[in-house]
Amino acid sequence: MIKGKKVGLRALEREDLKFLRDWRNREDFRRNFREVRELSLTDQEKWFESIQNTKHINFMFTIVDLETNEPIGAAGLLYINWINRSADFSFYIGKDDIYIDDKDASLEAVNLLIKYGFYNLNLNKIWMELYEFDTKKIDIFTNKFNFKQDGLLRENCFEDGKYWDSYLISLLSKDFKM
Repeated sequence: MIKGKKVGLRALEREDLKFLRDWRNREDFRRNFREVRELSLTDQEKWFESIQNTKHINFMFTIVDLETNEPIGAAGLLYINWINRSADFSFYIGKDDIYIDDKDASLEAVNLLIKYGFYNLNLNKIWMELYEFDTKKIDIFTNKFNFKQDGLLRENCFEDGKYWDSYLISLLSKDFKM
């Protein structure tokens, strides 16, 4: 387990899938994910198997409260390109319907995963795609963690009857400050 003071990142287990399904199926969460359909437990199990079969490029974790050992969210470094040394960052806190905030658990879990990516996996770049209406993540990652905008994908998402842009943002290892 990768431990912080209040939260830890541990390997994803099959028993976590029920939590992940329920969190990801929340309408207010789901709109921010690339997978927008309602997920079944069978869908989650197939996804879990694909993660298990691609561990060399997908590092997925359950975020746990260290005091209770209770799952509170999920985070991962996915689709790792070992030549470019880059990974897609995935993150959310499902417990208490938080998604992400600028409080201890979110900030600590994000920091733990970024440190793991840069200092243990020797990544050079951690990036993510965020829809323009996902202002919570955009604000936290750009203001608290110094992610920079790399690009804009115009009208790349359809939500609430209209098209929205996607931002590609990233953090380079040389710009990361603990």
